[in-house]
Amino acid sequence: MAASGIGGTLLPAPWNLSPGKRLFDFIASILLLLLTSPLLLAVALAVKLTSRGPILYRQSRVGQGGCEFSLLKFRTMVQEQPAGAPCVTRFGDPRITPAGKILRQWKLDELPQLFNVLKGEMSFVGPRPDVSEYMATLDAQHRQILSLRPGLTGVATLHYRHEEQLLSQVPETELKQFYCTQVLPKKVGMDLEYARGAGLLSDLAILAHTVGAIFS
Repeated sequence: MAASGIGGTLLPAPWNLSPGKRLFDFIASILLLLLTSPLLLAVALAVKLTSRGPILYRQSRVGQGGCEFSLLKFRTMVQEQPAGAPCVTRFGDPRITPAGKILRQWKLDELPQLFNVLKGEMSFVGPRPDVSEYMATLDAQHRQILSLRPGLTGVATLHYRHEEQLLSQVPETELKQFYCTQVLPKKVGMDLEYARGAGLLSDLAILAHTVGAIFS
């Protein structure tokens, strides 16, 4: 099992950066895009017909090596955003559209990220990518997470699957500070620890647990 190196430098298991993992992501993303194409079309129509604005929501996120990319989602929030609105959402957030609530419940808004996986910007399993404003608050040790390709799901994603409910208990004025000091470092720590021993079988287990969590 891989361990931390000199000075606490992350030594991820070879699987994390291997051609095999990338090949798995490439083939699986193509198959899932083909299988879910009718669902993608239905969701796109639902978004278009129920609220004003674009079908897709694009947001710049920090990926592997600190390079930013456009993360894709089906839009679940109103087009007009108040000035200074937080990047994170909370349970009961008034910006979320009625259709968006359903899409978020079943994680259907995340389906367009299969294109991010296909392009190599994301993996199926890895740390969730965040905005540069929040990633900049991480210390040097936690910024080692940038050595990994971000994922659709992961250990921290599963552990914090009720994150919106957690954040709903925090006053809006303290939301960014709470997220950056209490939530984000813990999520990054979990994903770094997972990466030290990750492999194909453990990734498949994470994917199975993710599907189970969606339908639970």
